[in-house]
Amino acid sequence: MNLSPDQTVFWSNGFITINLTIVTTWVIMLFMVIGAMLITSKLKTTKTISRWQAILEIIVTTINEQIKEVGLDNPNKYIGFIGTLFLFIAVSNFWIILPWYEPPTGSLSTTAALAIAVFLAVPFFGIQQTGFFAYLKTYIKPTFIMLPFNIISELSRTLALAIRLFGNIMSGGMIIAILLSISPLFIPIVMKALGLLTGMVQAYIFCILATVYIAAAVQESVKKKKVVGCKC
Repeated sequence: MNLSPDQTVFWSNGFITINLTIVTTWVIMLFMVIGAMLITSKLKTTKTISRWQAILEIIVTTINEQIKEVGLDNPNKYIGFIGTLFLFIAVSNFWIILPWYEPPTGSLSTTAALAIAVFLAVPFFGIQQTGFFAYLKTYIKPTFIMLPFNIISELSRTLALAIRLFGNIMSGGMIIAILLSISPLFIPIVMKALGLLTGMVQAYIFCILATVYIAAAVQESVKKKKVVGCKC
């Protein structure tokens, strides 16, 4: 039993390795790109729309509402990043219904890459909203002594994002594999259903946390705008 799809290696030459994680990740990305092209090529503005467009609008509207609830007033600015994160993780975890499929999110390399993307997105949106120097000042608030602690906080929450997603998906896959080897068919099917639910919940939690981190990075600018606009 493999603990991670990284252990299934198809080709290796020196430091270059093609494993199951890379293959499934690229298959999922290709599926999402082709699916997006097919769906968006037939978008309509009339009252009668296709079922796929209706599903797409529900997903986009829901993600926008969640971004607003976290505290970002302009969700269209962030949905490209947050929405892509959610859909990739959700699709990766949803495919566990396929036999012998191992989700790439069960690999620490994949979850670490996703967490690093969030780690880079936070200062990107923060600097875009507040400016370079204004954003850097947030690391020395309320005093300069807090600088190392704020840096450690940034790094630790990135590590926590990666390990949380990896741990939940990997452990679920291990439980299903063990039950398949020692129990009848019915119990693994139930576990597959629970694993599917867990995968969707983890996709939601990961993206909500990413949105919270981004909101925290831009809230200083939002506060300044409120103070300037106040006529009290």
